[in-house]
Amino acid sequence: MNNKKKIPNATMKRLPLYYRFFKNSEKSGVDRVSSREISEALDIDSATIRRDFSYFGELGRKGYGYNVKSLLKFFMEHIQGNQKRNVAIIGAGNLGSALLNYKFSNINDRMNIVAAFDNNSSIVGTTINDTTVHHSDEIEKMAEDHGIDVAILTLPAEVSQEMAERLEAAGIKGILNFTPMRLDVSDGIYVHNIDLSVELQALFFYMKHI
Repeated sequence: MNNKKKIPNATMKRLPLYYRFFKNSEKSGVDRVSSREISEALDIDSATIRRDFSYFGELGRKGYGYNVKSLLKFFMEHIQGNQKRNVAIIGAGNLGSALLNYKFSNINDRMNIVAAFDNNSSIVGTTINDTTVHHSDEIEKMAEDHGIDVAILTLPAEVSQEMAERLEAAGIKGILNFTPMRLDVSDGIYVHNIDLSVELQALFFYMKHI
C-alpha cells in the first residue's frame, strides 16, 4: 500500500463497497471489470473510483480494467489485513440483538463476533445467533482471554463514556459507536461514530433537494 499519500476519509468509507463488489463478482465467476461497471453497480462515478484506487498504486490497466481475483486479494491483504478481528457487542438490547442477528460474514469474512455483553439479568446467559450474552462485569476478562480488539457500542448514551474508558483499559483498539455521545478516548484507540438521527436528517435533506 502506498503510505506516502494521505487517504481521504471519503475514500476510506467507499473501500468496503468496493470490497463487497469484488467479492460478489468473484462469486458470480467474473474475471475482470471496468470502472464503468463498478460505477453502475455502486452508483459512484468512474473518475471517483479511479481516484480512490490511485491512492493504492496501479491496480488496473487502461483498456483492460481490473482483475477481480487480484483486486479481491489486494483488499483482503492490504485493507482488511490478514488478522482476523475478534469483536464484541456491548449492549444486547434491541439494536445489539439486531446486529447479532445480522450476517456480518456477508461483508467481512475476517470479523468474528465472539461475545456480547449486557447487565440486564433477563438477557444475560441467553444466546443470540450462536453468540452468548455475558454480564458486563466480564468484559475485561473476556477481552483478554479471547483477544477482543474491537467493540460495537449500543448502550444508552449516559453510560457510554464510562464503558469506553473500560474498553480502552481492557485493550480494545477500535470502537464502532452507535450512541449519540462523542467519546473521549486517547489517541491509541479509534472511534467511528454512527449517529442514526444524523444520518436520517442527511437523508431528508438530500430528498428535499433532489
